[in-house]
This record gives sequence, structure tokens and C-alpha cells, in this order.
Amino acid sequence: MTTSRELTVGMGAGGLATADMVLNIGPQHPATHGVLRLRLVVDGERIVSAEPIVGYMHRGAEKLFEVRDYRQILVLANRHDWLSAFANELGVVLGVEAMLGMEVPERATWARTLLAELNRVLNHLMFLGSYPLELGAITPIFYSFREREELQAVMEEASGGRMHYMFNQVGGLKADLPAGWLGRVDSAIQAVRRRLPDLESLIVGNEIIHARTRGAGVLAPQTIAAYGVSGPIARASGVDMDLRRDEPYLAYGELFAHGGPGRVVTRTAGDALARLEVLLKQVHVSLDLAEHCLATLGSLPQGPINVKLPKVLRVPEGHRYTQTENPLGFNGYYLVSRGDKTPWRLKLRSASFNNVSVLSEVLPGNLISDMVAILGSMFFVVGDIDK
Repeated sequence: MTTSRELTVGMGAGGLATADMVLNIGPQHPATHGVLRLRLVVDGERIVSAEPIVGYMHRGAEKLFEVRDYRQILVLANRHDWLSAFANELGVVLGVEAMLGMEVPERATWARTLLAELNRVLNHLMFLGSYPLELGAITPIFYSFREREELQAVMEEASGGRMHYMFNQVGGLKADLPAGWLGRVDSAIQAVRRRLPDLESLIVGNEIIHARTRGAGVLAPQTIAAYGVSGPIARASGVDMDLRRDEPYLAYGELFAHGGPGRVVTRTAGDALARLEVLLKQVHVSLDLAEHCLATLGSLPQGPINVKLPKVLRVPEGHRYTQTENPLGFNGYYLVSRGDKTPWRLKLRSASFNNVSVLSEVLPGNLISDMVAILGSMFFVVGDIDK
């Protein structure tokens, strides 16, 4: 952390010259989730202005998309949010399939939905463990990683990958599900459900966490709309918005239909505590959705899990925007094709960029001591900001 001073114009009380201090938090700082830089101007202990400075992890992914075919793109597309790799792949394949007019096998649709919800739980468990760690509580991360390992084992068994699954392909999944896998997933879900109260007991009702987060970093719905904030952060401010229900894809239309297990978790306080509560409740919802997907997959007859593709896959000329409800918010791909085997343009709209941009509005007026609590509650991944 580096500091510099900038003198303000005018005189302070008693005729003394006053000075604002400029604090650079990051880009190499343990409080910033990675290489994010925050330029704070502070008056004593209070933040006057905040400027998030991004770009330290920029990989030029969108340009790299343009020189790779639609199979190779997935290798890059799942990496910007490394905690949501499977969900990242979906936006690409769903958009390409729609432009091709391709009908995906029913088993692939339900399997994708199941894997997407398991990936959502993995994402949320990471933040449920790491956020208390930033507030000084080391124990929750051990419990959250115990549950993550339970679910990662079945994800790895199916896809072969632990973080970057690369299991989606245009037309379905790359391979069929292993024999007996559905039963092992059910056992893993039940084990997580049984032990989740251990983690919850360390977070819910924790006086220190409540003292650090209640009333900190309040986001108004108007600010949410102005900055395009989405996902759990928006819903914690009372914005009842979830693409799984509002613009259904995969099997979510059935899951969020009347009588289905899907429900949208919201809070109205809009502070750091509300954001934490939404994340915790969404784990339960995703486990409910995963269980329903398991039951449906178990009742479906055996059949193909993908569509046979031509040796060279070309997408018809046109354009399409496809968005999905990623664990951290809206994830969108704007695909422009000129009929080639590579996209002419593939623009990525990631959730973390908007969720971090709003820090310039939410941090001013707060104390420096509250900065870490607010920053951590935005639940972002730096690669998802920079792309």
C-alpha cells in the first residue's frame, strides 16, 4: 500500500493548511481479492472519493476469440471467472446453438442445468469462506472448503477438470455421464446439506460479522440500475431479478415454474450483511434445484448427450446476444458471425466489472476500517473484471 498527499485549496480550522491523503490500496494487497487497485482520497479516517483502477489482469480474451474456432473458444471463455467455469461456457454454446437452430438432447439440457447449479454452489461456498476470513474469522473457510471438495469430486469425475471443466460443447456435453454418477452426486449433496449448518452457525448470528457488515456499504436500487449491477448484490438491495426465472434457458423454465423448487432470494437492506445472507440462502436453493435435476435425469431414458457435429463448424451469418445468470450476476456474449468457422466478433459482458464499478459510489462517506468489509461483500473475481 502506497500513500501520497495532495493539498486542498483553503485553510482549515485555526488557520492551519489542510491536506487530503491519497491511499493506493493495491494492486498487490491482501484486501483486494487479487490485482485490483483502489485509489482512495481520505479526510482523516473517512473516505472522500474512491476510484477502482482495473486492467492489471487484462488478457485480450475478446481478440483471442476471433482467431479460434467455436470448439477452441471454450478453453478461453471459461477462465475469466475461475470460480464459475461451467457457467461461463454456457453463454457461448447456447448462443451458437441458437444461431445454428440446433436442438440439444433433453438429457444434455438437464445435465447442463445440474452441473451449472453445482458450480453455483462451489462459487458461493468460496465467498462464504473467504469473506469472513477478510473480517478476521479464519474458521469458516475450513468448513466451506470441506463442502467444496465434496462437490468438486463429482464435478471432476464427470468432466475431468477441477476448475476449468471444458465439458460443454456445441450440441451438448463432450461425454456421457459416468455409470453410477447420479447416485454419487446425490450422496455428495446430502453430505453437504447435513454439514452446512456447521458453516452457517459460524456466520449467522455471529456478533462480530454483524457488527462489521450491518449498515456497511448500502446500495440503493437506483444505484444498482445506474451501474448495471446484477446477481446476489442486486437482489440484496431488493431488486427481484434473476434470468433463470425471468428469461429461462436450459431447464430453468420448468424449475422456476409454479410449484417448482426454484425461487429468487432477495433482501431489502442492501448492505454487506444482506449480500452475505443472500449468498448463503442461494446455496440452499441451488441444492434444491440440483436435486430436482437428479430426479429428472434418473427418470429419462438412455439416449444421446450431444449432437454429432461436422468436422468444420460454421455459424450462419448474423448476430445474437445471449445472457445467462452466472453465480456473480449477468454474463452475456454478443456474437457476430460472417459465416466463418471463427466469430467475427465475440463481446463478453461480465458481472464483476459492473459490480466493482459501483465502488466509486458506495465507498465515499465510509470509514477506512469499513472498506475491506464493503469491498469483500461485492463478491467479484478480478479476471472477470479485466477479461
